Order: sequence, then structure tokens, then C-alpha cells
Amino acid sequence: MKVKNLAVLLILVGCVFSSTAQSFEAVKELAERRVPWLAGKLVFSPLSKENGQDVFELSSKKDKIYIAATDANSASSALNWYLKYYCYRNMSHMGDNMEPLEKTPVIDKKVRIVSPYRFRYALNYCTINYTMSFYTWKDWERELDWMALNGVNLMLAPVGVEAVWQNTMARLGFTQKEIFDFIPGPAFSAWWLMGNMEGWGGPVSQNMIDQQASLEKKILKRMRELGIEPVMQGFYGMVPTSLKNKEKVNIIDQGKWAGGFTRPDFLMPTDPYFEKISGIYYSEMKKLYGNDLHFFGGDPFHEGGNSKGADLAVCAKEIQKQMQLSFPSSTWILQGWQENPSTKLLAGLDKSKTLIIELFGENTANWEARKAYDGTPFIWCNVSNFGDKVSLYGKMQRFADEVYRARTGPYNPFLSGIGIIPEGIHNNSAPIDFMLELGWHTEKVDSKEWIKNYVKYRYGKSNDTVLKAWQGFLETIYSSPEIYQEGGSESIFCARPGINVESISSWGTRKRNYDVAKFADAVKLFVSVSKEFENSETYQVDKIDLVRQVNANKGDIIYKEMIDAINKKDAVAFETTSKQFQKMIVQQNDLLNCNPHFSLHTWLKQVTDFGTTPQDKELALRNAKEQITIWGPYDPDTNLHDYAFKEWGGLLGSLYLDRWKLFEKEQLGYLKNQTSAASNYFEMERKWTAENDLFVPHVLTNEQQNSLINAILN
Repeated sequence: MKVKNLAVLLILVGCVFSSTAQSFEAVKELAERRVPWLAGKLVFSPLSKENGQDVFELSSKKDKIYIAATDANSASSALNWYLKYYCYRNMSHMGDNMEPLEKTPVIDKKVRIVSPYRFRYALNYCTINYTMSFYTWKDWERELDWMALNGVNLMLAPVGVEAVWQNTMARLGFTQKEIFDFIPGPAFSAWWLMGNMEGWGGPVSQNMIDQQASLEKKILKRMRELGIEPVMQGFYGMVPTSLKNKEKVNIIDQGKWAGGFTRPDFLMPTDPYFEKISGIYYSEMKKLYGNDLHFFGGDPFHEGGNSKGADLAVCAKEIQKQMQLSFPSSTWILQGWQENPSTKLLAGLDKSKTLIIELFGENTANWEARKAYDGTPFIWCNVSNFGDKVSLYGKMQRFADEVYRARTGPYNPFLSGIGIIPEGIHNNSAPIDFMLELGWHTEKVDSKEWIKNYVKYRYGKSNDTVLKAWQGFLETIYSSPEIYQEGGSESIFCARPGINVESISSWGTRKRNYDVAKFADAVKLFVSVSKEFENSETYQVDKIDLVRQVNANKGDIIYKEMIDAINKKDAVAFETTSKQFQKMIVQQNDLLNCNPHFSLHTWLKQVTDFGTTPQDKELALRNAKEQITIWGPYDPDTNLHDYAFKEWGGLLGSLYLDRWKLFEKEQLGYLKNQTSAASNYFEMERKWTAENDLFVPHVLTNEQQNSLINAILN
């Protein structure tokens, strides 16, 4: 097929968007919420697309800022561009720099920016839980403002799907208990939607289901106003394992997922019951969330599900057929992750109504190896963060290089956009900002040049010292080594203790793929100008994070000394180094409690604001604490324990410190030839999750904080 004809696929994928000019009222309201000092000076006007592409223009006259844009989303992007590059102001997940300016910066020459991509995408299923499990409307309102400012026009939005499933199952004759046994708790819905498990973390209450459905309606309304298309949850064949006990249906047992969880069954799309469930499911979605839905996610056989005996091309065709019957011209979005979607599955699809999210761009190039997924429109994304773990990581220059390579290579006709798909988004502001801004660049971007402006808008100002420090970060934590790595390097402080801890989570790594000494020097440079940035919220957030990483890196050295002492059977040396290691954990705990972005209390406080009944709050609290510790199920051998560990104040000073104290006691017993029972860390963790402590932090004074930072760095 000729490239010219192939390009038609991309046009068709974007046809669902209205070509009429959108109202800019929502953008004005966004400005009132986030920059009220500027809102009254903004003048908006519509602008035609350029060859079907989004455009915005910026200019100024007589203390007014003129924004011309193709739609509300492009206008929001324009506002953000002005804030970043003229006002040196920025909103982020890790602190804001949005203070008023006395004078409105002038734009000397009209700025015109054209996005070369149809889509600028955001969110991983996992983000909905690792970051957003307990978001209230206030949190979502802020989130959607940030998304719009950063140009996101396509976003995963599966909140409230519990109500769709409840109504569907009720119409199919399931009992309330059967329904509630299927729906997971509020911190685990992502893995249910991906067909990895059912019911874990529940049972939820009717009140909680209704609460989430109401929240989703607000989310969708605001998304439409801001020009962000929602990706809803489609029906792709996932059914409760209890269905086969109620109906004679042709299902494929999906076996086990990580941790030993039983996956939901897969209902064969060729079974007549598939059409029945699909029709009910989509009709219930329409009742709750309307007809104006154009994108649906859902991945059959995700992460190793069993497809034996299924004609994948036929399955794909039937799944998409039912989707189209309910929502004509809708697009099925599939995750390009591991072996999914398979070549055989893709063969059955109408590719003009299909979109692949290339997830793992920081490590792989499946878009190239699989020839644009056999000629399917795709969006280039990176995960970079797993489990919303606290880590400094992101292969920034690789992002720019790979996006440019895809856009200028033979598979450019299929490149539909760029995006971010972190498992957790409250981390690493620089790589996230950088990735989304690439959606507005046509030429390759040099991260070392880009960072100069980032520093200005991140902190409101810059100087040679802080800029030199950031160049050091680009050469260390944000460098792009050709090394496979699932997320940032992990902190030994957070590990379930052992004498050969290679990773804290099952698929993570403790290895530092950068020069830790060079990084520490850059951090010292950064901290040396603290006085000049003492009123900058964003600088203070970054300072804590950077110093935390230095301390975690030092922890690796002391851990090695502990293990060396054990191997040499030197009880005195082991006890000395163990006490030193525990002191470092206490230091880390005190440091991180100085900022709410790194405090366990912040996460747990969300829970108390989330539920509306004592029972809901109790369930949510258990979900919140289990997710970041044992994860599930209640099995000492689960390989999911600590998958979403958090290097947070409160968690370090309680569970993590207690685990290492128990390790010391156990090892000293062995070294002194005393009888000692093996430590049961799993039971310790379960006990911790059952406690009701919200871990309100003790915050150090500025003088104490500075003294602690100096002690860590020197």
C-alpha cells in the first residue's frame, strides 16, 4: 500500500474531533483558577488548523496577551507556553511556581506553534491507582488543568467503570454478592480492568460505586470543555470467573497472573453470549456517561493471558465489531506492551479505527521492530516510572531522539502522536514536561538546551550554579544509557531485608547506571545556592528529592559493608555498620517528612477525604497501606510485595526501620551462634497495614533541615 494511502488512516483516526471552533470559556476559567493575576489580560480568538494540525499563536499589545488557537486544548497549551517562556511560571505535580508578576511580560514578535502530531496522550492504567486511587474532584480538577496546560488531548479515563459493570451484571442475573466479589477495592481497579485479577481489595460498598460514578461524570464534563478526549473502558471479553457456573458459555481460562492471582475468564467473541454482554455493557455506559465517547481501551490476553484455542484475528474482528455497533467510528486503543497486541490479533482489525500506545519507548523500539505494528497508527510513549516509586530517572535525550527518528523515518505515516504513560505521575517533573512539550516541536530537541529554560520556569529564575547542577543531572540521573531498566534505581532502605538484595521490587534494580560521585557533586552545587531560592516551593521540593537520592546512594555502600561483615562472621563490625545504616534511615525519614510530597501522611490523608462513611474510609485505608507494602494476595511468597514501595517519611521511620532492626537481631543471633527464628517480614507487614496510624509528620525547623542536609552531603 502506498504511503499516501496509509496516511489516510491517521486522518480517519482524528475524524471524531469536531472541526468547529470550540468555546474558550473553559480556558478562561482555568486561568482564573491557576493564574488569576493574568486571567483578566488574556484575549482569545479562534484559529484554523494547518493541514489538519493544531496551532496556536501568541502576541501582546497594550498589556494584553492575545491567544489565537484551533481549540480549547491548543489555547491552554498556548497559555502554558506564555507562562513558561515569558513569565517563568509553571504548574507541576511536584510543586508550583505560579506567583503573580507585577508587570505582564511583552511578546516582541508573534509566536506561531504547530503541533506535528494529532494526539498528545497521557496516563497508564496503573496511574489511576498508584497516583489517583483516592483523588477527589478537587484533585481531578487540578489534574485536568495540568493536562490541558501541557497539551494533552487524549487521556485514559476509566474512573467509575465499576457502576457500568454492576449494572451489566445485574441485568445478566448476577447476585449482589457475585457482583461485589468481582469488583476490586479502590486501589486495585487498574489490574482488574487489564484482566489481571478480580475482587482483590474489596468488597466495595454501593456508596463507593456511586461516588466514583458521580466523580467520573464531573471528569468527563471538564475534559470535554478543555478539549481532552477520554479513553473509556471497552468490553474486550473479560468476564467474571463465576459466569461459567451460571451460563453455558465458551470461555478460555486465563490462568494466573503475578502474585498468584486468578485472572478473570475470557469469553470467546464467537460465542453468542459475547454479543449479549457487549450490547448491555455499552448501553449501560451510555446511560451513565453519554453517547459522546470515541475511544475505548481494553487488552485481551494482557501480560501473558492464555489465548490457546482462539483465532485471534477473528476475536479481534468481533470485539471491534461490537464496539462499532454501539459507538460507530470509535477507535480501539491497545497497549503496545511485551508481546501485545499480537500480530495475529492485529490482522483482524480495521486499522483505521485502531490506535496502539507504544508504552516502553525508553527501552524498546517496537514501533520499528514490528513495522509500525503491521501498519497501525501508534503513539510513542515512555513509562519511566513503575509503581509511583520515588526515584530520579528518565532518559530525556532518548525521548527526543526516538520521537524524531520515528517522525522522520519510513513509519512516519503511522506516527499519530506522543505521550506519557508512567505508572505514577508524582515524580520527575522535568522528563514529564519535556516529553509532552515534544508534542509541539517539529525539529529534534537538545535536552541540554531545553533544560536552560526549564530551570528558569521551574524556579522562576536561574543562575550559573543551578544551571551547571542541572547539566550534571542530565549527565547522570537523566542520561540515556543503552541499558534496559524498568524505572529508576531503587533504594536499599526500602527493601525487605536480606543478605543479597538485588532489587526491592521483583522487576526493579538497585544498580545505578550513572556516576554517583558526579551526581553527588551536582547536588552539592544545587544546594549551595539554597539561600537564593529559599522562597521557591519547587526548588525546595527538588532539593529534598536530590538529597534523598544522595543518601540512598550512600546507603548502598553501608549495606555492602553490613553484608561483608556477615560473610566474615564479624559480629562487632556488623552491629556497627547496621546501627549506622539504621541511622541513615532515620535521617532519610526526617528529611522526607520536611515536605508533603514525600510524606506517607499525604497519601493516607487522601483516604480520609475520599470515603464518606466509616466503612468506606476503613476499606480505603487498608487498600492504601496494602498497595504500598504487601500489594497482594495474602501470601508470604507473593512476588508483588513492595512493588509499589515508597521512600516516604513515615514509612521509613516505621515499617522499613523495624524490618532492618529485626534483620540485625536475627543476624547477630546467627553470628553469635545463638538459636534465632527466621524473621517473618510478611506478618510484620500485614500487622502494619492493619494499624490506623496516619503518620502525621514531625517537621524539622529550617535550621534543623539545613543541618541534616549538610550531614548527608558531607
